Amino acid sequence: MDILLYAGIVLVTGLLFGKLAKYSHLPNVTGYLVGGLIIGPSVLGLVGEDQLLSLNLVSQVALGFIAFSIGNELKLSYFKKVGTRPIVIAIFESLFAVLFVFGGLIVFFAIKGTLDLTNIRFSLVLSAIAAATAPAATLMVVRQYWASGPLTEMLMSVVALDDSVALMLFGINVAIANGLGGNGDSSLFIQIIKPIWEIIFSLGIGAFFGIVLNFACKWFSNRGNRISLTLAFVFLTIFLTDYLGGSVLLACMAFGGLFANISKDYDEVNGLTHYITPPIFMMFFVLSGAELKLSILKIVGIIGLVYIITRVAGKIFGAWFGSKVTHADPKIAKYLGFTLIPQAGVAIGLSLIATQILNPEMGSQIRTIVLAATLVYELVGPIITKITLKKAQEIPNLA
Repeated sequence: MDILLYAGIVLVTGLLFGKLAKYSHLPNVTGYLVGGLIIGPSVLGLVGEDQLLSLNLVSQVALGFIAFSIGNELKLSYFKKVGTRPIVIAIFESLFAVLFVFGGLIVFFAIKGTLDLTNIRFSLVLSAIAAATAPAATLMVVRQYWASGPLTEMLMSVVALDDSVALMLFGINVAIANGLGGNGDSSLFIQIIKPIWEIIFSLGIGAFFGIVLNFACKWFSNRGNRISLTLAFVFLTIFLTDYLGGSVLLACMAFGGLFANISKDYDEVNGLTHYITPPIFMMFFVLSGAELKLSILKIVGIIGLVYIITRVAGKIFGAWFGSKVTHADPKIAKYLGFTLIPQAGVAIGLSLIATQILNPEMGSQIRTIVLAATLVYELVGPIITKITLKKAQEIPNLA
């Protein structure tokens, strides 16, 4: 029963710090993260490592609903209007983030006089993680401020596509790194073909449940039943995808995306999810804040700073370049990159894979750098996203 106590502490913390964030004119998500950081092991220790592990289910469910909600934004009517722009921009902003980080690390090692094969492999793997973004924080800011307009629409589409691009770029870079390490043949299949297969079957699982929910809604018209149906199928999507080793984010995005495009009941079901997700999302971000470790900042050093700065520069330049190539709205070219700073779950997951590819010392260093960058990006990113959307005049009646 102790778990209920800690769940209550997490919710109360979210409510209090969300209110403080509002009074400070900051996004709620920033308040949740700061509140979590304070009650977590790094500061007060009210919620310890064991409790965080026990509450991990909340994070899994929240990520599922976040991905489902973003998938709902992927309407074919929108893509018919804008064409392939979101895809091209997502590719360029991800690619340039990888190239900028790789280039920055190579220059750093060259200046230090330590540029060798080992550090080239290190740079390839760390830079591959730079492409990933965190859709959760972005979605929360957009929802809180009722942001709307061409920039917001493009942002939601690019964020939804980002993780697919990130997985493929990671697979390519890791294959090259393994090839340099003498494992070329096996890594080519494992690190390139496997991520592509993961994307395909994850999307397939999500599409299946999107079709099932569409049919189920024809049998159950009561609002309460439809809330139960949505919960049930999101839970099943999360379980099955995780059990089969797929990407929960991609599966739930596909689930929400297909359902939004084939169901006449989409608007009602989407509205109903808004009633059940706020406490789940609040707990997710408070717990995410509690998992951040301030002690990490002391040990990342200059390499961590190179990663943090060059990734942001790459995202901004890549989004601008992709927007120019596709003749997107000037507002998108000017502002989109600044809204793509947050980085969390997918990057942390890829850093775990990195520890299995490189030697233990370098793998551990990559994981530490990514965790430290997450701390910075997740606290600063939502604020920058809010400021950017305000400058783009896509936040109405901002308090």
